[in-house]
Amino acid sequence: MKQGAAMRMRLRGMIRKESLQVLRDPSSIAIAFVMPLVLLLLFGYGVSLDARYVRIALVVEQADANTAGFTGAFAHSDYFVPQLYNNIQQAEQALMEHRVDGIVWLRNDFSARLLTGGAAPIGVFVNGVDANQSRITKGYIQGVWQVWLAGYAREQGQEPAEPVALEPRVWFNAALRSRDFLVPGLIAVIMTLTGAMLTSMVVAREWERGTMEALMVTPIRIWEITLGKLLPYFVLGMGGMLLSVAMALWLFEVPLRGSFWLLAGSSALFMLVALGMGLLISTVARSQFVAGQIALVATFLPAFILSGFIFQIGSMPEPVRVITHIVPARYFVAILQTLFMAGDIWPVIAANSAALFVMMLLFLGLVRRKARKRLD
Repeated sequence: MKQGAAMRMRLRGMIRKESLQVLRDPSSIAIAFVMPLVLLLLFGYGVSLDARYVRIALVVEQADANTAGFTGAFAHSDYFVPQLYNNIQQAEQALMEHRVDGIVWLRNDFSARLLTGGAAPIGVFVNGVDANQSRITKGYIQGVWQVWLAGYAREQGQEPAEPVALEPRVWFNAALRSRDFLVPGLIAVIMTLTGAMLTSMVVAREWERGTMEALMVTPIRIWEITLGKLLPYFVLGMGGMLLSVAMALWLFEVPLRGSFWLLAGSSALFMLVALGMGLLISTVARSQFVAGQIALVATFLPAFILSGFIFQIGSMPEPVRVITHIVPARYFVAILQTLFMAGDIWPVIAANSAALFVMMLLFLGLVRRKARKRLD
């Protein structure tokens, strides 16, 4: 009984010490709250995969009612900023000088071919330097053309030329906003960085300042030191997660279609994985500089590149896809994107949560195995 009371007292004292250290150290507060705030603002407002307000050159060699209706469709679109040019040579020069991103060319026989029922092709030139935006721009132009063609056929009392009428349905992100896709994934990247940085840096700082040696000569056990350091930074990291979720919901207006408590539970599981990675780094690096570099290379970069946060895992080469299975953020990104955009899809959430649970046991088990109450 006395041993249990002494253990609780030591653990309580260790937690109190770490909590006071957090309150006295502004860098921990900055890592937990300021860094998520800055990253969310930068990525939420500065990064977009949408192609909007595309500068498009419209070349109409012979203006009439038909060409006016077609070019008007571009003027009323939120995706294009049309600019009129007198001839194709001027438009091509503007494209080469990056003053426009694409060209739509209506030749002088456009209306004549259209009225006679023959083929009335249009010329389309797209700047292909950015392959992703060029594909999106090409699709938008085709969409404007098809919508206008269907309207023209109705005005003429004819059936649309296409034998099949497409009625697209977009699931999970009906607005097609890349922000709804990026912000949930960014929460996983932020939690990876904050969790690993919080534990690896602060433990390394104690080695540099000599306070860890003072702990080693006390009766406290090594697992009590580990748990005492884990709990305060777990609370701090979860506070940063709540700030990130609040910004996602109320600032960026990303819908949360799943359960908040399920989100909190999976976030807690992932935070333990991130803290375990940070504690493992601190066992091999006793310098803040070295610990910070290892945390960036081993946690942040894989979470940023190999988690599916921006780059689709399915489009990666097979060897890289295999490597992504050892990146914890991959599983948490899948959970976040499912909860925010689709809802409580249990097959997805359960499978990825099980992978995170295994990784949590692995990292904390390695910490327990590697941590020793000695100075060498």
